Amino acid sequence: MHFSRITTLLIAVTVPVGSVALAQPVGSTQKRFDIPRLESAPVVDGVLDEDAWRQAATISDLHQLDPIEYAEPSEDTDIYVYFDEEALHIGARLWSSGAETVTANILRQGRFIWTDDQFIVVIDPFNNGRDGYSFRLNPNGVRHDGLYVGPSRAQWDWDGIWQGAATIDENGWTAEMSIPFKTLSLNAENDTWRINFGREMQSKNEAMGWVSRNRSQNPAISGLATGFANLSQGRGLDIVPSLIVRDSKNFRVPGSESEFDPSLDVFYRLTPSLNASLTINTDFSAAEVDDRQVNLTRFGLFFPEKRDFFLQDADAFEFGELGTLFDTQLSRVLDQNARPFFSRRIGLSRSGQPVDLKYGGKLSGRAGPWNIGALAIRQDEFGDVEATDLFVGRVTRNVLTESRLGVIMTQGDPLSNLDNNLVGFDFRYLNTRLPSGKTLQAEAWYQQSDTDGLTGNDAAWGLRFQLPSQSGLLARVGIKEVEENFNPALGFINRAGVRDTSVELGWIKRNSDQARIRSFLTRFGLQRVEWLDGGLQQQIIDGRIFSIFNQAGDNLRLIYRRTKEVLREPFTIWNPDPSSGEAPITIPVGEYNFVTPTLAIQATGVRKLSGSVVLRTGDFYTGKRNNADAQVTWVPTQRFRAFLSYSYNDIELPQGDFRLRLARVGLDFIFSNTLSWVNLIQYDNDSEVLGFNSRLHWIPEAGREAFIVLNHNLDDRDRNNSFRSQIADISLKFSYTFRF
Repeated sequence: MHFSRITTLLIAVTVPVGSVALAQPVGSTQKRFDIPRLESAPVVDGVLDEDAWRQAATISDLHQLDPIEYAEPSEDTDIYVYFDEEALHIGARLWSSGAETVTANILRQGRFIWTDDQFIVVIDPFNNGRDGYSFRLNPNGVRHDGLYVGPSRAQWDWDGIWQGAATIDENGWTAEMSIPFKTLSLNAENDTWRINFGREMQSKNEAMGWVSRNRSQNPAISGLATGFANLSQGRGLDIVPSLIVRDSKNFRVPGSESEFDPSLDVFYRLTPSLNASLTINTDFSAAEVDDRQVNLTRFGLFFPEKRDFFLQDADAFEFGELGTLFDTQLSRVLDQNARPFFSRRIGLSRSGQPVDLKYGGKLSGRAGPWNIGALAIRQDEFGDVEATDLFVGRVTRNVLTESRLGVIMTQGDPLSNLDNNLVGFDFRYLNTRLPSGKTLQAEAWYQQSDTDGLTGNDAAWGLRFQLPSQSGLLARVGIKEVEENFNPALGFINRAGVRDTSVELGWIKRNSDQARIRSFLTRFGLQRVEWLDGGLQQQIIDGRIFSIFNQAGDNLRLIYRRTKEVLREPFTIWNPDPSSGEAPITIPVGEYNFVTPTLAIQATGVRKLSGSVVLRTGDFYTGKRNNADAQVTWVPTQRFRAFLSYSYNDIELPQGDFRLRLARVGLDFIFSNTLSWVNLIQYDNDSEVLGFNSRLHWIPEAGREAFIVLNHNLDDRDRNNSFRSQIADISLKFSYTFRF
């Protein structure tokens, strides 16, 4: 049966006095409670009807994070916490004025739940404020988790094994979580964990939390739970066998191939905080396909990692905070430039085709103040590239209160037969305890590569200072230098022989929930990329004149961007397939200046019908560019989601005109929070490839899943609107986690 308010009050009265969270000064990070150890585990069904919940520690003193930090929340939240030998158990009663005020549109397990109501738990079992976990649950029982790769940034593609369930009733909703200690890295001798709780209520666009600073919650900004002892992680052994059946067909060079491949992943906890893993015949057939991107630059694009094997423990290999600037107005790809390790270099050819991995091993975790990550892979041969042994090792040491000093080393080149080695050093300074809740962060790093056939000029270094903020002043200044022969064969590089200097300044104003405008942001950015041997390569002046959010979460942005491009070599911007009969379009050597004003409107994803429109127009090299990007998402029920996105570029140049189109259509059928059928269709008139990806995904419980995946590509190389099948494959995969 569901809790009533009377039952909840009864639980609060019967909780031992010593376990009740005491009131703390507003914004204090010293909130704490004693967590009781009980012998019984709850049935995780989203109903808090077990006797154990009456003996749990109770926390109810949440405050607003947004719109007004530390203000009284509009709704009450009661949280119950205890542990037994094997798991941490957390329940929550999230009061609301009625079931109709509960936003619960997402039913598919594995989807991001940002646009739904959420109950949030942050834990740091090491009590060091540097790393930890985030566990989230929506009212449909859809789980979402993340692994912190620093005090303030989480890797949301991490997927841990834990249980979560929820129920909705006339008084709001109830959440229930059980997080096994087998899933966590922890210090078994540590009786105090950092812990925090949050809630997001979309119908009021309101966020609430237990401990916060500058509207943030993370391992560094949390309270304390004291009393952990005698935690069992079992034998620390997970065995995950998988069976894969695949049938593929090539229509260009007629032929077909059938495969039956078993694969095996083994995870062993050497110590409570140090993990070892082994993978044999690793399979990535169930990984999501990449979202296609439009590229009108002369530089490479960045595609994020989506394969679970590499996402697990990804925090152990982060270096120099490269690639962390998700809020930047400037080039995010340039922020990724010179990463020493980028896992997508492994198991993929230059054309993006899968390459078999015979076996591999990984070591990751912590030993005292040391953080350790090591990965060794044997990649199979492909094309004229021989079978290759690849290695990356990363060690960091915690220094000062929140800072870190580290070293990284890589060996091997997955895309050639050349020998390649790299070593790098980095230091990150962090202080989250400045007056008024401000944070200061700085990074410094240096790398040196060694590649057959390249001598000298093979180093890279960077320095950056940041004042990130959720309100008031925000600032960032940085410099990065990448020499022309620097070659991180296991990393990511899209520009070499350059010095990249950037500065960003901004101001965020937040208003109360009574104002029509919830927040206002203005920001200015300047980025100069210069050749190390002299001369400018690119300069961007970017001004976000304003970005306005209303109380519902809708956003209106006006952006002014001035770009200067200096071409040392001709740039072929349009290169159609020769069989189409169209001629390439090349921009000659020279200096080009152009301005691109942008207007963007985004309707919040909380609604059943939402979307965004981005309009750009202006000069482009010596011609004109008109661009429109639009997306519409329709979620009429929890069991169906559809989206359509379309990008159109109309380019007019003295050398010739062309139109670039990219369309994506998604159709999701969600039968329950354990079974879904997801379909994605993508087409662009650059490659003239129409791609179809269909994934039937069954997750009976965390750690056990099955896939049926169909991929089918068709192309129209002669551009006569007659598509012909190119390649197709269907895969069936089942994996089961045995925990000991």
